[in-house]
Amino acid sequence: MLQWLQFGLGMGQSMMPIQEVAVPSGRPARWRAFWRENGRYLLSFLASVLLTVVLVLLPLFFPVDYAALGNLGYLGVFLATLLPSATVIFPSPTLAAAFIAGTFLNPVLVGLLAGLGATLGEITGYMAGYGGSILAARSPHYRRIRALVERYGLLVIVLMAFIPNPLFDLAGIASGTTRIPLWRFLLACLLGKSARFILIAYLGYWGVNWGLVL
Repeated sequence: MLQWLQFGLGMGQSMMPIQEVAVPSGRPARWRAFWRENGRYLLSFLASVLLTVVLVLLPLFFPVDYAALGNLGYLGVFLATLLPSATVIFPSPTLAAAFIAGTFLNPVLVGLLAGLGATLGEITGYMAGYGGSILAARSPHYRRIRALVERYGLLVIVLMAFIPNPLFDLAGIASGTTRIPLWRFLLACLLGKSARFILIAYLGYWGVNWGLVL
């Protein structure tokens, strides 16, 4: 009797309706998953590209005299290095402002402010790498610089920040791609760029005192 009762209960349970579970379609679900994982990277990359385009096109409508900015004092030096450094890949003159400002201002302060401005401007390159720069990844120069960054770390950033070269933007992109912490990247930039601009400012200072610059 007990066996028949168990059998009946089992048949009753098996005849209970099965609830259907809604399964989302494949493509929208994949897009949502992709956006959750990569959305912030794409937004940071697009923001850096947009800022670069704006800063590149801005001088076409409002020409910037970087040498004249050097004559505006410490604030002019800061702006003269901040604005061009914020562009990715497109180089702009910045040494002239530090050189001219060094002829009549404190060379150390000139170098520190110029280094600070140039360092803050490099955030766009870092964010482009953090968001994943497809264009840079195709460059053989980028691949070599990234290999150096992965091997030697911040020492490469300091040296490349000190030596004027058009490839430093690629070092910033590589730093973002390899997920070097932003504060460490900025510190390395500040050390290298400040040392460079202090030297340039002293060249202007010595040029005036030695009568080489009128």
